[in-house]
Amino acid sequence: MNSTLILDLIYLIGSVTFIMGLQMLSKPESARKGNLIAAVGMTIAILGTIFLRNSVAPVIYGLLFGAIAIGGIIGWMVAKKVKMTAMPQLVSLFNGMGGACAALISVIEFTPHIGNFKALITVMAGMVIGSVSFAGSMIAFLKLNGNMKKDLRLPMYNLINNLILLVILALACYVIYSASGTEHGEHLFRYALLTFALALFYGIMFVFPIGGADMPVVISLLNSFTGLAAAAGGFLYHNQVMLTGGIMVGSAGTLLTVAMCKGMNRSLTNVIFGAFGSGGATVTAGTGSPTGGSVKDISVSDTAILMNYCKKIIIVPGYGLAVAQAQHVMHELESLLEERGVDVKYAIHPVAGRMPGHMNVLLAESNVDYGKLVEMENINPEFETTDVVFVVGANDVVNPAAKTNPNSPIFGMPILEVEKAKSIIINKRSMNAGYAGIDNELFYNPKTSMLFGDAKKVITDLVAELKTM
Repeated sequence: MNSTLILDLIYLIGSVTFIMGLQMLSKPESARKGNLIAAVGMTIAILGTIFLRNSVAPVIYGLLFGAIAIGGIIGWMVAKKVKMTAMPQLVSLFNGMGGACAALISVIEFTPHIGNFKALITVMAGMVIGSVSFAGSMIAFLKLNGNMKKDLRLPMYNLINNLILLVILALACYVIYSASGTEHGEHLFRYALLTFALALFYGIMFVFPIGGADMPVVISLLNSFTGLAAAAGGFLYHNQVMLTGGIMVGSAGTLLTVAMCKGMNRSLTNVIFGAFGSGGATVTAGTGSPTGGSVKDISVSDTAILMNYCKKIIIVPGYGLAVAQAQHVMHELESLLEERGVDVKYAIHPVAGRMPGHMNVLLAESNVDYGKLVEMENINPEFETTDVVFVVGANDVVNPAAKTNPNSPIFGMPILEVEKAKSIIINKRSMNAGYAGIDNELFYNPKTSMLFGDAKKVITDLVAELKTM
């Protein structure tokens, strides 16, 4: 069997492992194993490409494995040390690196493929899409990391962005048409670089105005861009495993983006051009709401008594739970309540947190039974029969303004209908607005009690109180 057939077989194995891994990622109990299977397939594909595709000088092998070792060590150390609160920005950073790789591959491969019309289409597609993904992901990283706290929105912003995009497409078409008709079109490389630079600028301008509440959708969308850019590289190199992986990432990211937009009851164009979550007022403790309501406090002891005599509790986790690193003590609270005969479930909103599936990952880390994590459309009918809803660090996803206030920027977004429960306890550190920057009407509901304090300390105290009963 020659090396070409062996390499094709390796690529087939790699593609199959990607498909298996992605399928297993759909279930938390098999996600770790699926991730490992896909990683093994990728390792086999990389080694096959290095040793079987082309023979190179020994020094090149040294450089390749040196680069792999450096990247692997850095990636391993970052992944081991990253906190759950920093996971969204880490996802953005890693996704941006994938886009950068695809874009740089296209820059390098431009000149060797001058005169090849089909190859140039792939090269320019990878260059543009990869650049947008890289630049956009870096801006998303800065926003999520707190380095960029204000959303930039220029006058006639949408018009400016659309004009930039049209210029990029026109330049790309010109470069492809001109370079495919000659074998001496190296001078066109500078136009390709101009397209590359404009695509980077567009990626920055694309994400700049998007508010924090829409960041999970943006991360998912940029992830699909990176997949498409990688698929373009697969076409260019006739690399089946690269093509399969890119298509899977692109399609999965697109489907997830559509699902999250549906969960927010908004179109993708509205997310991109609407700048939702870019501002709003905050309210300090002790002040009244615009509707004339007032905030009612509750102590840890009273909360423990209320929970101890409940039959059913639904916990609504939010970003504040991740910030406090309280997922483990939350699981302890859940277990303690269940020992006393209380039915405990978790209500999961599709855009809770800062990235797709953030709450699922957070709770899985503390070994919460996945069967207790109930999606929004399934948990909403249960709130009416719930004794206590315990909201920890969530804000916008439980805000009734989405249903009652046509002037609210989140109006029309499906929410967790916690206001239907018999009692509502909200744990927050302060009365500050959520990531969308708007006040929450739920705080002033007569059935709502505010339990102020750091989530980890509050829940730890709750557990201690319950153990004394």
